[in-house]
Amino acid sequence: MSNKIEGTYDPQKTEEKIYQTWKNSGLFNPDNLKNTKKETFTIVLPPPNVTGALHMGHALNATIQDILIRKKRMEGYKALWLPGTDHAGIATQNVVEKNLIKQEGKRRHELSKEKFIERVWEWKEEYGNKILGQLKKIGASCDWSRTRFTMDEDYQKEVKDAFMHYYNKGWMYKAERVINWCTKCQTSLSDLELEHEEQHDKLYFIKYGPITVSTTRPETMLGDTAIAVNPKDEKYKDLIGKKVILPIVNKEIPVIEDRVIDPEFGTGAVKVTPAHSIIDAEIGERHNLEAPKVIDQFGKMTWGKYEGMKINEAREEIVKDLEKENLVEKIEDYTHNVSTCYRCNRIIENLPSEQWFLKMDELAKKAMEAVENGKVKFHPKKWEKTYLDWHKNIRDWCVSRQIWWGHQIPVENSEDVLDTWFSSALWAHATLKGKDRDEFYPTNVLSTARDIINLWVARMVFSGLEFESKEPFEDVIIHPTILNKKGQRMSKSLGTGVDPMDYIEKFGADATRFGLIWQTMGNQDIHWAEEHVLAGKKFCNKLWNIARFVLAQNENFQFSILNFKSISNDKFSNDDKEILEKFEKITKNTDKNIEEYKFGQALHELYDFVWHSFADKYIEYSKNNESEETKQVLAYLLVNSLKLLHPFIPFITESIWEKFPLENKKLLIVENWPEIK
Repeated sequence: MSNKIEGTYDPQKTEEKIYQTWKNSGLFNPDNLKNTKKETFTIVLPPPNVTGALHMGHALNATIQDILIRKKRMEGYKALWLPGTDHAGIATQNVVEKNLIKQEGKRRHELSKEKFIERVWEWKEEYGNKILGQLKKIGASCDWSRTRFTMDEDYQKEVKDAFMHYYNKGWMYKAERVINWCTKCQTSLSDLELEHEEQHDKLYFIKYGPITVSTTRPETMLGDTAIAVNPKDEKYKDLIGKKVILPIVNKEIPVIEDRVIDPEFGTGAVKVTPAHSIIDAEIGERHNLEAPKVIDQFGKMTWGKYEGMKINEAREEIVKDLEKENLVEKIEDYTHNVSTCYRCNRIIENLPSEQWFLKMDELAKKAMEAVENGKVKFHPKKWEKTYLDWHKNIRDWCVSRQIWWGHQIPVENSEDVLDTWFSSALWAHATLKGKDRDEFYPTNVLSTARDIINLWVARMVFSGLEFESKEPFEDVIIHPTILNKKGQRMSKSLGTGVDPMDYIEKFGADATRFGLIWQTMGNQDIHWAEEHVLAGKKFCNKLWNIARFVLAQNENFQFSILNFKSISNDKFSNDDKEILEKFEKITKNTDKNIEEYKFGQALHELYDFVWHSFADKYIEYSKNNESEETKQVLAYLLVNSLKLLHPFIPFITESIWEKFPLENKKLLIVENWPEIK
């Protein structure tokens, strides 16, 4: 075999071939790994939606997980990275329905439910695994033979069993409560599924006899059943317990006291509409107030002369009618956050609705204890507070959804399906079949985004404890959020997104991975900068040229470089010993940094060593010292630098490794991690 490396490195010609070599080897599957330790190491891929395409957050998270799994695989662990996708109830139903309208001019209700579900499955088979293909492009070394989907038949059974488990314990119950309702998607949503968007509105100051209240939603006053004030607010002390006239409706409503009212907001007096505000519903329960419903599920009024009007139309008419009676004290511009549906962006309505709820008291207690006692650790640690704070004032979880695509609720002949997050909460254990669950559960590390700490991480923790009596993972890595250069959150719809596939196609997966990890230095937000990808491309070219030089110096390349350990050989020069000592230190640091999830720090130190210590200094020294010992050191440094770099830039390191004319050579993906002395 020739040990020459020709030309420059071309990722476009190399990466797909290398990935196919890995796949064909079967080494992504831990069952095929030889000479492994007894210990397993497991990561479950946070399942992307079947509607999804790879974005920068996915690319960073996949790279972090790949670094961990590749290192553990090289260390001899029986390493499993289990991939899969989420059925994404509302999102997928919306995509398929839009497609149906575009192609046939029909909405889903014009088909039978069964026919529509058939269309969803057809769509899923054709388009649903797009993002998994893109993860392969970035080098994700998942065990694709174990790919799971949250609507797999056996996964559906896991979800049904979980529901019935809670139901039989009396923790899953049906009740009418005020919930978040999307008038477009026609379904309930949990608090965590809402987006909060800044909106420029009007604040209306309306006279209720002697009291003026401020509101952004005068249309809901038709359902008011009280005026609430803070008991410590001196302004209203003499009015508490008395009654005022509700304008337009012309009925008496009481003035009540409640500590939840902020005396500093507006006038300090708040209209209470128990049917159209979750907070007001809680006030209503405390004071035994009626809850007349004045807005229906389609976002239209149901009261008096305004019946059938859309909300904004009714608002205008009601304000006009109040102004005629001189009941509007003033109107001010007002900027505030409004809750919108996370899928269609429609403003959410709070409405009374009969839904299924999961009692959260005991489950929240379990989830909190797991973090408080250190059995589940967050990295960075500051995210533990976000997790714990959410559990302290938690409401019961509304788990039913009024859509067609998803896990049907298995009792009372319900047509509703379960919240997508209910099924994904089982992901860490329900994805593991049979003996796999005994062998690979609990998993070791979960890496995910901060915006789903409570949507998913918390629910995974209590689900693992409830069904497997063990926390689903020990460490939770909350990876940075990637912003564009202006500091804006990346969004395709806003035109602020950056497509990682563009970088992979232009510069290669290794350069893209380098650019992502280079910027991951402990700060929570990353301001994306393309120059780091370009630096990654230059580094790959540098590494290629280092390999060309070293292999050219070692024409036979048959000495036992893989077993080279000694750094005290008497024949070594001071320069030889110095570089070997530096390399011993960089090996220890790289190992420690990865184990402590300091990925950026590890890459920075490796970069400095390879570019400056190895290439700029030692290679230049070797050009004037052609001893066999120096050639041996060159080869040793190259071989082991490739091993340390492999988790970060796997394609080029495997490609260079492929050039070594060594007997009984394994793929780099399963070569031994450099020994830590």
